[in-house]
Amino acid sequence: MAEDPYAKAGVNIAAGNRLVDRIAPLAKATKQAGSGGDLGGFGGVFDLKATGFQDPVLVSGTDGVGTKLMLAQAMGRHDTIGIDLVAMCANDILTQAAKPLFFLDYFATGQLDEAVAASVVEGIATACRETEMVLIGGETAEMPGLYGPGHYDLAGFCVGAAERTGLLPRPDLMAEGDVLIGLPSSGAHANGYSLIRQIVERSGMAWSDKAPFAETSLGDAFLTPTRLYIRDCLPLAEAGHLKAMAHITGGGLTENVPRVLPSSLRPRYDETALTLPPLFAWLAETGDIEQTAMRRTFNCGIGMVLIASPPAVDGLLSALTEARVIGDLVPS
Repeated sequence: MAEDPYAKAGVNIAAGNRLVDRIAPLAKATKQAGSGGDLGGFGGVFDLKATGFQDPVLVSGTDGVGTKLMLAQAMGRHDTIGIDLVAMCANDILTQAAKPLFFLDYFATGQLDEAVAASVVEGIATACRETEMVLIGGETAEMPGLYGPGHYDLAGFCVGAAERTGLLPRPDLMAEGDVLIGLPSSGAHANGYSLIRQIVERSGMAWSDKAPFAETSLGDAFLTPTRLYIRDCLPLAEAGHLKAMAHITGGGLTENVPRVLPSSLRPRYDETALTLPPLFAWLAETGDIEQTAMRRTFNCGIGMVLIASPPAVDGLLSALTEARVIGDLVPS
């Protein structure tokens, strides 16, 4: 048999086909009400009517995981970066009280390593099952010459739905004295890694060294996947207990909370409730980063902020055992 000229140019169609066969059971395990056909079609099919929404509004989000990818590749650990990918997208649409319905991923590399790609997709499927979201499709692109050996890029796209009357935020309902409730992050999530990598390089430490702030290696500490907030927060939003939610990603508390507020109100934080967790305290000290810059770059230990009226706070704190009041709203 003559050699495939496309394979000779660096694109292995057979490997791509084997990967689809390998990940098909992972996608199948995420099926929910509304799921369409199997992987391999030109488009993913989802039946919105089967989900039971009465007057649905679709909410979509897309994101990547930034240069956290470079850490995963440096560590040779690819099993959790897919969780980050799903979480960054699903947590975003959660802030509008949307239930995640389906997810698509985009995996691009110079030369396809089937085991690496399958490990990434396994993490994606794990997070999809956690959020009861269907992994409905995706794209694997092999582009020799664009990516170096062992490197790949990753992006994701999710679609959810909310009842029209339940969409958040509700700036028309927000008032002075409303309370800010913070939910802890699981670490740096997937933001600030260009600075994190620079700080670690300047520290002289290797990713394999024991972290000064945890009982793991430095690399493993910073690979801790992004927390998924769907199961904790969506029922509270659907029950009408929340006026807004803010996902604390790039820009930190400084930029993300104001995005959901009316112009007449601003957040006022209780500084005693915002003590830096050890991971962030180490970054601040080692990188000589002052508080303002920390809060604009990292989540600093708070991954999601809920806004609610004072009478609702005790019930919310009981439902969210790790949550704490971090401030309130005051006139701008």
